[in-house]
Amino acid sequence: MEERFCDAGRGISLCYDDFGDPSDPTMLLVMGLATQMIAWHEDLCEQLADRGFHVVRFDNRDIGRSTHMGFRPPSMVQLLRRKVVPQQYTLSDMAEDAAGLLRELDLAPAHVVGASMGGMIGQMLAAEHPELVRSLVSIMSTTGNRWKGQPAPSVYRYLLKPPPVDRAGFVRRATEVFGVVGSTGFENNSEHIREYAERSFDRGHSVAGGARQLGAIVASGDRTDSLRQIEAPTLVIHGTVDRLVRPSGGRATAEAIPGARLLMIEGMGHDLPRGAWPQLVDAIAEHAHAADSARAGVAA
Repeated sequence: MEERFCDAGRGISLCYDDFGDPSDPTMLLVMGLATQMIAWHEDLCEQLADRGFHVVRFDNRDIGRSTHMGFRPPSMVQLLRRKVVPQQYTLSDMAEDAAGLLRELDLAPAHVVGASMGGMIGQMLAAEHPELVRSLVSIMSTTGNRWKGQPAPSVYRYLLKPPPVDRAGFVRRATEVFGVVGSTGFENNSEHIREYAERSFDRGHSVAGGARQLGAIVASGDRTDSLRQIEAPTLVIHGTVDRLVRPSGGRATAEAIPGARLLMIEGMGHDLPRGAWPQLVDAIAEHAHAADSARAGVAA
């Protein structure tokens, strides 16, 4: 797909591409921490487009080919102590980037689907810009409550290792981490992870950018009160074996958002395994179409 760039305002340029018929309702895909838009696999995007949506994916700020911020990132010690560095942006700022893209490209209102940190961004977009959101799907995400959705203790030793700066090390670490936090109930996904990691490093890997994004999560704190303001029809999806954002995060998200439905996928971890795509595509498409039908009924 041809990658293009959008001026999202406030000095932020976002790289994006799209799938499907632009005349169909837009479905905006928002990816997670230190993860590029290409983690939304092209085949998955095509399957969603085939269900009647104009699918748009983009790189968040500080990742891939979008604008990388210039300030010094927080250290691991600062992050663990939940210290906010000067110039630190928040999840609301990242949601404002997504809002800027929707406005600039005249795509609103859109169905918003976010994974992990992308789910957090989608939540804030729905809470703070309700006029831009037709429906929300929050996948493997959480509320920011420090007692919900925390990583399993065995995962921390992988998260605290110094990040590799070379291509081979980056690919090796990505494969290792997703071997720990990924799905156990579906066919091994390691070849896809390796391919993604290689493409990701070549497109615009940034250790500092990932640290700044993590700083945004820390700076945003517990967002439960904001989630209670969401009016968009919401579906929360979580894997039963997610060890990075444990299932309590998904349950807390569904409990906080009025009227939200919770779908637990057996054997899914903190990834989007190809074997789970039929369930994911059906659930996302049916939720979005139901929201459109309800919207049309109200308009009539």
